[in-house]
Amino acid sequence: MSEAHLPEKWESAVGFDPYRVRDDFPILKETFRRGKRGELIVPLVYLDNAATTQKPRQVIQALVDYYEHANANVHRAIHTLGDRATELYEESRRKLARFIGAASEREIVFTRGTTEAINLVAAAWGRKFLKPGDEILLTEMEHHSNLIPWQLLAKEKQLTLRFIPFAEDGTLVLDNLEDYFTPRTRLLAITHMSNVFGTINPIQQIVAVAHQHDVPVLVDGAQSVPHMPVNVQELDCDFFALSGHKMCGPTGIGALYAKEKWLEAMDPYHGGGEMIRSVWLDRATWNDIPYKFEAGTPNIAGAVGLAAAVDYLSHIGMENIARYEKLLTQYALEQLQTVGNVRIFGQAPERGGVISFYVGNIHPHDVAQFLDADGIAIRAGHHCAQPIMRKLGIPATSRASFYFYNTPQEVDRLVQSLIKMKEFFGDGF
Repeated sequence: MSEAHLPEKWESAVGFDPYRVRDDFPILKETFRRGKRGELIVPLVYLDNAATTQKPRQVIQALVDYYEHANANVHRAIHTLGDRATELYEESRRKLARFIGAASEREIVFTRGTTEAINLVAAAWGRKFLKPGDEILLTEMEHHSNLIPWQLLAKEKQLTLRFIPFAEDGTLVLDNLEDYFTPRTRLLAITHMSNVFGTINPIQQIVAVAHQHDVPVLVDGAQSVPHMPVNVQELDCDFFALSGHKMCGPTGIGALYAKEKWLEAMDPYHGGGEMIRSVWLDRATWNDIPYKFEAGTPNIAGAVGLAAAVDYLSHIGMENIARYEKLLTQYALEQLQTVGNVRIFGQAPERGGVISFYVGNIHPHDVAQFLDADGIAIRAGHHCAQPIMRKLGIPATSRASFYFYNTPQEVDRLVQSLIKMKEFFGDGF
């Protein structure tokens, strides 16, 4: 696909123009000097979207506008700038609540991202409701952010961690889902979409079974919310964690969704300003939810930028994004097979735009470095999922991950560079 347009059969299925939206992202015009004397200029192909996404001008401008016209602390100041900042901050909460289908903005707690949101639940919910001998059910495909907090809590509270295994094709073994729950199971923590396999897990089905056993469910939505429609009420999960930087928003901002009953029952995670109602020298009472979980000055600018990202994604349409990425990922899977000697990890029928692969006998770090010489940015490593790598028997994988601003021509450049690498390494490939 050398011409810069979509295949004809795609155009009727996709409700937006990826080539037009690329103009909203300044960094996608970046070029790099290559060659011994820098005589070659190569354009950026950014295929590391599972790690973080690029930011459109609308988000960048929202940050600038906040700092130029509304920079003040929220909830406290009795002046116009304080009112502006507070309204922007709370409107961000309302927009995010609507975006993920929460029943109320009271169920949205701003955090630094998915990692802090999960740690919040482990600390504020886990320490209060779990006791020695209780079990937490996880899966073998979890990101470290949805594993380490539970390991720490298990050590502190003498808990047992149990795991739903994944099969060779990168899907969870769910035929005997009921059997994973025991009388001691107190929580299920599970990823919505794997950052290694791209597998989209059937969360609604899994949550229904968990609730039959009176087990609340935490969902790691870092990889799902940016790429497909998500409605937490339809999923019926108890907790849902997300990161703004993976959905065109700023870094350092994210959120925890939690059902109101749990936020009311949980104790604060951090102590300090804003999360209090009254303070004496020897005691304190807590603010209303969600504020009792937002101690100190929050990332106001980050929340404003996240709201702009929500507006941007909503304008394109999450259904449109999901359809386009499915087409693009399938095209990439087909084209990668033309390279030869490429092993792809994960063949789930329901999958997102993440492809982890191993090329010949070449270490993934070398693959990434070779591609970078052609201006192509992919991920190489264990992807914060070392237990997956150990089970697969490999040190790492190369990973290409797509977003709605990527194009078939960029997939072609990835494949062409891999073919060139194959020729370069020869028998070593």
